[in-house]
Amino acid sequence: MKVYVVHENPDWYPPFAAAFDAEGVPHEPWLLGEGTLDLDAAPPPGVFWSRMSASSHTRGNGLAKDHTRAVLSWLEAAGRRVVNGRRVLELEMSKVDQLTALRAAGFDVPRTYAVVGTAELVATARKLPAPFIVKHNQRGKGLGVRRFDAVEPFAGYLESPEYTAPVDGITLLQEYVAPAAPFITRVELVGGEFVYAIAADVARGGVELCPADACATGTPLFSLRTDFDRSIVDRYLEFAARQGIEIAGFEFIETADGRLVTYDVNTNTNYNPDVEAVAPRSGPGMIARFLRDLLEN
Repeated sequence: MKVYVVHENPDWYPPFAAAFDAEGVPHEPWLLGEGTLDLDAAPPPGVFWSRMSASSHTRGNGLAKDHTRAVLSWLEAAGRRVVNGRRVLELEMSKVDQLTALRAAGFDVPRTYAVVGTAELVATARKLPAPFIVKHNQRGKGLGVRRFDAVEPFAGYLESPEYTAPVDGITLLQEYVAPAAPFITRVELVGGEFVYAIAADVARGGVELCPADACATGTPLFSLRTDFDRSIVDRYLEFAARQGIEIAGFEFIETADGRLVTYDVNTNTNYNPDVEAVAPRSGPGMIARFLRDLLEN
Protein backbone atom coordinates (compact mmCIF):
# COMPACT_ATOMS: atom_id res chain seq x y z
CA MET A 1 0.00 0.00 0.00
CA LYS A 2 1.37 3.38 -0.98
CA VAL A 3 0.48 6.84 -2.23
CA TYR A 4 0.69 7.18 -6.00
CA VAL A 5 1.21 10.73 -7.26
CA VAL A 6 -0.23 11.15 -10.76
CA HIS A 7 1.59 13.97 -12.57
CA GLU A 8 3.77 14.90 -15.56
CA ASN A 9 6.50 17.20 -14.22
CA PRO A 10 9.39 15.63 -12.25
CA ASP A 11 10.75 19.11 -11.38
CA TRP A 12 7.80 19.68 -9.03
CA TYR A 13 8.07 16.40 -7.16
CA PRO A 14 11.08 16.78 -4.78
CA PRO A 15 9.41 18.95 -2.07
CA PHE A 16 6.55 16.48 -1.83
CA ALA A 17 8.87 13.46 -1.85
CA ALA A 18 10.80 15.03 1.05
CA ALA A 19 7.58 15.61 2.98
CA PHE A 20 6.41 12.03 2.37
CA ASP A 21 9.76 10.67 3.53
CA ALA A 22 9.72 12.86 6.65
CA GLU A 23 6.27 11.50 7.59
CA GLY A 24 7.14 7.91 6.68
CA VAL A 25 4.63 7.76 3.83
CA PRO A 26 5.43 5.20 1.10
CA HIS A 27 5.02 6.94 -2.23
CA GLU A 28 5.59 6.52 -5.94
CA PRO A 29 5.39 9.12 -8.72
CA TRP A 30 3.32 8.04 -11.72
CA LEU A 31 4.32 10.06 -14.76
CA LEU A 32 1.64 10.24 -17.43
CA GLY A 33 1.83 11.25 -21.07
CA GLU A 34 2.17 7.99 -22.93
CA GLY A 35 1.84 4.28 -22.26
CA THR A 36 -0.72 1.48 -22.09
CA LEU A 37 -3.63 1.14 -19.67
CA ASP A 38 -5.14 -2.33 -19.23
CA LEU A 39 -8.80 -1.58 -18.56
CA ASP A 40 -9.47 -5.18 -17.53
CA ALA A 41 -6.75 -5.13 -14.86
CA ALA A 42 -7.34 -4.04 -11.26
CA PRO A 43 -5.45 -0.93 -10.16
CA PRO A 44 -2.91 -1.46 -7.38
CA PRO A 45 -4.16 -0.85 -3.84
CA GLY A 46 -3.39 2.55 -2.38
CA VAL A 47 -4.30 6.23 -2.48
CA PHE A 48 -3.97 8.15 -5.73
CA TRP A 49 -3.31 11.90 -5.73
CA SER A 50 -3.85 13.66 -9.06
CA ARG A 51 -1.52 16.60 -9.66
CA MET A 52 -2.01 16.93 -13.41
CA SER A 53 -1.29 20.47 -14.55
CA ALA A 54 -3.19 22.56 -17.08
CA SER A 55 0.20 23.74 -18.40
CA SER A 56 1.44 20.21 -19.20
CA HIS A 57 1.28 20.91 -22.95
CA THR A 58 3.84 23.72 -22.54
CA ARG A 59 6.41 21.13 -21.43
CA GLY A 60 5.88 18.87 -24.42
CA ASN A 61 3.39 16.66 -22.58
CA GLY A 62 0.39 17.30 -24.77
CA LEU A 63 -1.13 13.85 -24.19
CA ALA A 64 -0.86 13.95 -20.41
CA LYS A 65 -4.26 15.59 -19.86
CA ASP A 66 -6.23 12.93 -21.72
CA HIS A 67 -4.02 10.17 -20.34
CA THR A 68 -4.99 11.39 -16.85
CA ARG A 69 -8.67 11.45 -17.77
CA ALA A 70 -8.43 7.79 -18.74
CA VAL A 71 -6.46 6.79 -15.64
CA LEU A 72 -8.76 8.62 -13.20
CA SER A 73 -11.86 7.10 -14.82
CA TRP A 74 -10.26 3.66 -14.46
CA LEU A 75 -9.30 4.25 -10.83
CA GLU A 76 -12.66 5.65 -9.78
CA ALA A 77 -14.58 2.87 -11.54
CA ALA A 78 -12.52 0.37 -9.54
CA GLY A 79 -13.37 2.13 -6.27
CA ARG A 80 -9.87 3.40 -5.53
CA ARG A 81 -9.45 6.45 -3.28
CA VAL A 82 -8.53 9.36 -5.55
CA VAL A 83 -7.64 12.80 -4.21
CA ASN A 84 -8.62 15.58 -6.64
CA GLY A 85 -10.34 13.14 -8.94
CA ARG A 86 -11.98 13.24 -12.34
CA ARG A 87 -14.29 16.19 -11.68
CA VAL A 88 -11.45 18.23 -10.22
CA LEU A 89 -9.29 17.52 -13.25
CA GLU A 90 -11.88 19.25 -15.43
CA LEU A 91 -11.80 22.31 -13.17
CA GLU A 92 -8.02 22.43 -13.45
CA MET A 93 -8.16 22.23 -17.24
CA SER A 94 -10.81 24.89 -17.86
CA LYS A 95 -11.09 28.45 -16.58
CA VAL A 96 -14.63 28.46 -18.00
CA ASP A 97 -15.45 25.53 -15.74
CA GLN A 98 -13.94 27.32 -12.74
CA LEU A 99 -15.59 30.68 -13.35
CA THR A 100 -19.05 29.27 -13.99
CA ALA A 101 -18.86 27.11 -10.84
CA LEU A 102 -17.59 30.04 -8.74
CA ARG A 103 -20.27 32.37 -10.07
CA ALA A 104 -23.00 29.79 -9.40
CA ALA A 105 -21.74 29.57 -5.80
CA GLY A 106 -22.09 33.32 -5.36
CA PHE A 107 -18.50 34.48 -5.75
CA ASP A 108 -17.64 37.75 -7.46
CA VAL A 109 -15.72 36.76 -10.61
CA PRO A 110 -14.44 38.89 -13.52
CA ARG A 111 -16.81 39.71 -16.37
CA THR A 112 -15.74 37.20 -19.01
CA TYR A 113 -16.45 36.17 -22.60
CA ALA A 114 -15.31 32.73 -23.81
CA VAL A 115 -14.55 32.86 -27.53
CA VAL A 116 -14.09 29.65 -29.53
CA GLY A 117 -11.76 30.15 -32.49
CA THR A 118 -10.49 33.54 -33.64
CA ALA A 119 -13.14 34.96 -35.98
CA GLU A 120 -15.08 36.79 -33.25
CA LEU A 121 -12.24 37.83 -30.95
CA VAL A 122 -11.94 41.46 -32.07
CA ALA A 123 -15.69 42.05 -32.18
CA THR A 124 -16.09 40.55 -28.72
CA ALA A 125 -13.25 42.63 -27.33
CA ARG A 126 -15.21 45.76 -28.28
CA LYS A 127 -17.88 44.72 -25.77
CA LEU A 128 -15.46 45.18 -22.88
CA PRO A 129 -14.21 48.51 -21.51
CA ALA A 130 -10.49 49.11 -21.90
CA PRO A 131 -8.18 47.98 -20.51
CA PHE A 132 -9.09 44.31 -20.79
CA ILE A 133 -7.37 40.98 -20.25
CA VAL A 134 -6.84 38.14 -22.73
CA LYS A 135 -6.00 34.64 -21.50
CA HIS A 136 -6.12 31.01 -22.54
CA ASN A 137 -8.90 28.85 -21.14
CA GLN A 138 -6.46 26.02 -20.42
CA ARG A 139 -3.28 27.44 -18.99
CA GLY A 140 -0.94 27.53 -16.02
CA LYS A 141 1.51 30.00 -14.42
CA GLY A 142 -0.41 32.84 -16.07
CA LEU A 143 0.75 31.71 -19.51
CA GLY A 144 -1.05 33.41 -22.37
CA VAL A 145 -2.29 36.30 -20.22
CA ARG A 146 -1.98 39.79 -21.69
CA ARG A 147 -3.46 43.19 -20.93
CA PHE A 148 -4.55 45.48 -23.74
CA ASP A 149 -5.42 49.14 -23.33
CA ALA A 150 -7.37 49.30 -26.61
CA VAL A 151 -8.87 46.96 -29.21
CA GLU A 152 -6.51 48.01 -32.02
CA PRO A 153 -3.31 46.68 -30.38
CA PHE A 154 -5.17 43.45 -29.62
CA ALA A 155 -6.16 43.08 -33.28
CA GLY A 156 -2.55 43.65 -34.26
CA TYR A 157 -1.36 41.07 -31.75
CA LEU A 158 -3.65 38.44 -33.28
CA GLU A 159 -1.91 38.94 -36.65
CA SER A 160 1.61 39.00 -35.20
CA PRO A 161 4.16 36.19 -34.69
CA GLU A 162 3.77 36.71 -30.93
CA TYR A 163 0.24 35.31 -30.95
CA THR A 164 -0.11 31.78 -29.61
CA ALA A 165 -3.42 30.00 -30.04
CA PRO A 166 -4.89 28.35 -26.94
CA VAL A 167 -4.43 24.60 -26.91
CA ASP A 168 -8.19 23.96 -26.62
CA GLY A 169 -9.18 26.76 -29.02
CA ILE A 170 -10.94 28.81 -26.31
CA THR A 171 -9.79 32.35 -25.53
CA LEU A 172 -11.11 34.30 -22.55
CA LEU A 173 -11.70 38.04 -22.89
CA GLN A 174 -12.06 39.47 -19.42
CA GLU A 175 -12.53 42.75 -17.60
CA TYR A 176 -9.34 44.13 -16.10
CA VAL A 177 -9.68 44.01 -12.32
CA ALA A 178 -7.31 46.59 -10.85
CA PRO A 179 -6.01 45.70 -7.38
CA ALA A 180 -6.09 48.33 -4.66
CA ALA A 181 -2.49 47.36 -3.88
CA PRO A 182 -0.08 45.67 -6.34
CA PHE A 183 -0.54 42.10 -5.22
CA ILE A 184 -2.92 39.18 -5.43
CA THR A 185 -3.64 36.68 -2.66
CA ARG A 186 -3.67 32.91 -2.83
CA VAL A 187 -5.38 30.90 -0.09
CA GLU A 188 -4.02 27.37 0.32
CA LEU A 189 -6.30 24.53 1.44
CA VAL A 190 -5.48 20.90 2.23
CA GLY A 191 -7.93 18.22 3.29
CA GLY A 192 -10.64 20.63 4.39
CA GLU A 193 -8.24 22.84 6.36
CA PHE A 194 -6.73 26.28 5.81
CA VAL A 195 -2.94 26.12 5.48
CA TYR A 196 -1.95 29.78 4.96
CA ALA A 197 -2.30 32.63 2.50
CA ILE A 198 0.40 34.19 0.36
CA ALA A 199 0.65 37.57 -1.33
CA ALA A 200 2.15 37.58 -4.84
CA ASP A 201 3.75 40.80 -6.07
CA VAL A 202 2.20 41.53 -9.47
CA ALA A 203 4.10 44.81 -9.87
CA ARG A 204 7.41 42.92 -10.13
CA GLY A 205 6.25 39.43 -11.02
CA GLY A 206 3.54 40.20 -13.54
CA VAL A 207 0.90 37.56 -14.10
CA GLU A 208 3.05 34.45 -14.52
CA LEU A 209 2.62 33.39 -10.91
CA CYS A 210 4.40 30.14 -10.08
CA PRO A 211 5.53 29.88 -6.45
CA ALA A 212 7.32 26.53 -6.92
CA ASP A 213 11.04 26.29 -6.32
CA ALA A 214 11.42 25.12 -9.93
CA CYS A 215 10.10 28.52 -11.10
CA ALA A 216 12.39 30.62 -8.88
CA THR A 217 13.71 33.80 -10.52
CA GLY A 218 16.01 35.03 -7.76
CA THR A 219 13.62 37.88 -6.95
CA PRO A 220 11.35 37.21 -3.93
CA LEU A 221 7.82 37.71 -5.22
CA PHE A 222 5.83 35.83 -2.57
CA SER A 223 5.24 36.52 1.11
CA LEU A 224 3.07 35.17 3.90
CA ARG A 225 -0.15 37.15 4.32
CA THR A 226 -2.23 37.32 7.50
CA ASP A 227 -4.05 40.69 7.20
CA PHE A 228 -7.15 39.74 5.26
CA ASP A 229 -10.81 38.93 5.96
CA ARG A 230 -10.79 35.25 6.93
CA SER A 231 -14.48 34.82 6.12
CA ILE A 232 -13.47 34.17 2.49
CA VAL A 233 -11.57 31.09 3.68
CA ASP A 234 -14.76 29.49 4.99
CA ARG A 235 -16.46 30.17 1.67
CA TYR A 236 -13.58 28.55 -0.23
CA LEU A 237 -13.66 25.53 2.07
CA GLU A 238 -17.39 25.12 1.46
CA PHE A 239 -16.95 25.47 -2.31
CA ALA A 240 -14.08 22.96 -2.30
CA ALA A 241 -16.12 20.42 -0.37
CA ARG A 242 -19.04 20.70 -2.81
CA GLN A 243 -16.75 20.32 -5.83
CA GLY A 244 -14.71 17.43 -4.40
CA ILE A 245 -11.55 19.55 -4.26
CA GLU A 246 -9.23 18.36 -1.48
CA ILE A 247 -5.99 20.22 -2.27
CA ALA A 248 -5.99 23.63 -3.97
CA GLY A 249 -5.08 27.28 -3.94
CA PHE A 250 -7.75 29.95 -4.51
CA GLU A 251 -6.61 33.31 -5.90
CA PHE A 252 -8.36 36.63 -5.36
CA ILE A 253 -7.90 40.36 -5.94
CA GLU A 254 -9.08 43.11 -3.61
CA THR A 255 -10.06 46.21 -5.57
CA ALA A 256 -10.01 49.89 -4.67
CA ASP A 257 -13.82 50.01 -4.82
CA GLY A 258 -14.22 47.23 -2.26
CA ARG A 259 -14.70 44.12 -4.41
CA LEU A 260 -13.08 40.80 -3.56
CA VAL A 261 -12.80 39.08 -6.95
CA THR A 262 -11.96 35.37 -7.16
CA TYR A 263 -10.42 34.50 -10.52
CA ASP A 264 -8.53 31.22 -10.23
CA VAL A 265 -8.65 27.79 -8.60
CA ASN A 266 -5.30 26.01 -8.80
CA THR A 267 -5.80 22.34 -8.00
CA ASN A 268 -2.17 21.31 -8.46
CA THR A 269 -0.83 24.03 -6.22
CA ASN A 270 2.88 24.36 -5.45
CA TYR A 271 4.44 25.98 -2.41
CA ASN A 272 7.06 28.70 -2.29
CA PRO A 273 10.16 27.76 -0.22
CA ASP A 274 10.60 31.28 1.18
CA VAL A 275 7.02 31.31 2.46
CA GLU A 276 7.35 27.75 3.76
CA ALA A 277 10.37 28.84 5.82
CA VAL A 278 8.30 31.32 7.86
CA ALA A 279 4.77 29.84 7.68
CA PRO A 280 3.18 28.42 10.85
CA ARG A 281 2.73 25.09 9.08
CA SER A 282 3.92 23.45 5.89
CA GLY A 283 1.81 22.85 2.78
CA PRO A 284 3.69 19.72 1.68
CA GLY A 285 3.78 18.53 5.29
CA MET A 286 0.01 18.84 5.63
CA ILE A 287 -0.46 17.00 2.34
CA ALA A 288 1.82 14.18 3.48
CA ARG A 289 -0.10 13.80 6.75
CA PHE A 290 -3.47 14.02 5.00
CA LEU A 291 -2.54 11.31 2.50
CA ARG A 292 -0.95 9.20 5.25
CA ASP A 293 -4.22 9.25 7.18
CA LEU A 294 -6.16 8.25 4.06
CA LEU A 295 -3.71 5.42 3.43
CA GLU A 296 -3.98 4.13 7.01
CA ASN A 297 -7.76 4.24 6.95
